[in-house]
Amino acid sequence: MSESTKQSQGSLARIGLALAIAASVSACATGTNPRDPLEGYNRAMFKFNDTVDKVALKPVATAYKTVTPSFVQTGVGNFFGNLSDVWSAVNNLLQGKGEAGLQDVVRVSMNSTFGILGLIDIASQAGIPKHNEDFGQTLGWYGIQPGPYVMLPLLGPSTVRDTVALPLDMTGDPWRYKDPVNVRNIGTVTRVVDKRAALLDATNLMEAAALDRYEFIRDGFLQARESKVFDGDTDRRDRKVPKNDTSDYAPEYDAQPQLVPAETPPATAAADVAPADLVTSGSNTVASEARPQE
Repeated sequence: MSESTKQSQGSLARIGLALAIAASVSACATGTNPRDPLEGYNRAMFKFNDTVDKVALKPVATAYKTVTPSFVQTGVGNFFGNLSDVWSAVNNLLQGKGEAGLQDVVRVSMNSTFGILGLIDIASQAGIPKHNEDFGQTLGWYGIQPGPYVMLPLLGPSTVRDTVALPLDMTGDPWRYKDPVNVRNIGTVTRVVDKRAALLDATNLMEAAALDRYEFIRDGFLQARESKVFDGDTDRRDRKVPKNDTSDYAPEYDAQPQLVPAETPPATAAADVAPADLVTSGSNTVASEARPQE
């Protein structure tokens, strides 16, 4: 059995275990929020992830940001952002968004050649927009409801729909096929640390401002995630909800109040989380789009 096959099976097993844990505690869940019926379990997992972040990931990310030159950090973010454009292109095409998919293909071609393997984001400088699409968004685009909110061990915020899509998202990551394995592992760690470093300022502000960080991250994630699924087009989202759907998770999000005052936009970015590219971060707030492409 090849190394890639073993790793794919390992990823599937980890995601299956996470779903099994979530299902096992559903009977004793006491959450009153219809979008978060597993709140008791989710809060416990949030605390665990937060502890891992404070003890391990955040200190390393702080040191990385302090010691590493900014141009190196930009290059790291651009390199892995270029790899993510590959899977983004696939999902844009699956959603029937041909123009966006073609733009992603052009981005990868330009950045991989003229951008020196993606270290320089030539495509953005040329005015070609970057998209961040994953298979969870593709399922949502075709009307599959997100289901309950769930906090995954180490991976952070998600929903049942996005968790089901996560193994395929991991399979679609080109870096997971990089050989030799030690280089792949070093790159994976660097990727996670770089993303966490990019969020340091936002998360520090969030920690100081949010009265209940769990609710802040949960509500911000759900709102941002739904906006991403429909590219901000709430009219299209409403048309995709089946007429006979009685789900508590359908388009009630418009009624949700603003989470953050308008004068503090950086904190909102901390909640703009997508789990697809969260390898094993140990943070509740590391986002796959953490570093803007420059």
